[in-house]
Amino acid sequence: MIPKRTWQMIASVIGACIVGYFLYHTVEGDHGLVAQMHLQNEVDAAQEKLSRLQTERETLQHRTQLLRPGSLDPDLLDEEARKTLNYSKPGEIVILSPKENSDPAPKQ
Repeated sequence: MIPKRTWQMIASVIGACIVGYFLYHTVEGDHGLVAQMHLQNEVDAAQEKLSRLQTERETLQHRTQLLRPGSLDPDLLDEEARKTLNYSKPGEIVILSPKENSDPAPKQ
């Protein structure tokens, strides 16, 4: 027969193991504190990206509005035409840079 004191120690050890198990999973589990922090970081990054994209969208909408026939901005039209057609105004200084993906001429 096992003494009462031994049963109490066994019950205490089992109880401590159960509490330890739950504490571990509270911190490290799939839905624990560490996972919560990682998820919060992802949410913050997504919010920042959303804010940046909304600002970019508003800028593009404003530029598009300026190109509509009813409110055509001559300066913006001139800028877009020169950029698209590769023209420059008289007196402007044009700096040409080589293409980054251009292959050098083959050597023989």
